[in-house]
This record gives sequence, structure tokens and C-alpha cells, in this order.
Amino acid sequence: MSSPLPDPTDLAILNALQDDLPLVSRPWNAIAEQLGITETEMIDRMNRLMGAGIIRGISPVLESRHLGLHAATLVALHVPEERREEIADIISSCPEVSHNFQRDHYYSLWFTIAAKDDAGIHAVLEEILTRAGIPPSDALDLPTVKKIKIDVRFSFVPSQTREIT
Repeated sequence: MSSPLPDPTDLAILNALQDDLPLVSRPWNAIAEQLGITETEMIDRMNRLMGAGIIRGISPVLESRHLGLHAATLVALHVPEERREEIADIISSCPEVSHNFQRDHYYSLWFTIAAKDDAGIHAVLEEILTRAGIPPSDALDLPTVKKIKIDVRFSFVPSQTREIT
């Protein structure tokens, strides 16, 4: 069964969720009031959008340097296909890792590490490689040199409506 999506109110919600959330006890109510709907309708629509896979989650975007994390890197690993899940679990168990994803590529696991300094980055990467039994030659370490962009937003306009299947 398909349900209509997105209507102009759904699109307005998607636009609003990309902005700074109000720091109040009931942020959904504050956004709902701005959009001219009730808090209950706002929550119901968000749940429907989540159920449809349009919204995957709502989370903060943290500025790591303000938290004392001055070094970051993107790592690509070549791993045997039969060990991919096991090694992904090892990577994801490290609190310094913020993203861990699979690619259809020779380097099939990619992840980011943030730490206080380069020595911290190298220690985490060495720990991951040791625990996974992966030689350093199967890792690409691509350190952040300069942050170019972090704030990506999509503008949703009412003319882009369609059905969810």
C-alpha cells in the first residue's frame, strides 16, 4: 500500500528540521506552531516520514574542534568479504569512530576517526588494524587537511510530491 507523500506540510517539516531546533522543553510544539499545525500532527507526520525512510534520524551536528578533537581522518580498508561484518563491528566499537560504512570497492570499509591530535588518530587506527588482523598496507589513511563544508541542507518545494510505495 502506498501513502501520499510529501505534501506541502511534510516538505515544510523537512525544511524546518534542517534548521537549529529550538532549545525549549517541547521543540516539536515550537516548530508545529511556526508551521500552523498541532504538536500531535507534527509528531505523527515525523513518524510517518521515518516509517517511509525519508527521515532516518534526528541528531546534533557537533563541532569537534570545540570539544578538543583537533585531528580527524577518513580511513579506507581493504577487507576480505567474509570478514566484513566482523571487522565493521571492531571499527564501530571504537568511540573515536563517528561513521563506518561499506562501499562496493576494493576498499570496502570506510570510516572516520576524530581525536585530540595526530598521535591519537594513529593509536586508534593501529588498534583497529591489530584487532582486525589487517596489515597497514591494506589501509588508506586520508587525514583532514582543511574542512571545506559541513552544513548541507536541502530545499524542499511543494511541486516535488509523489507516492511512497
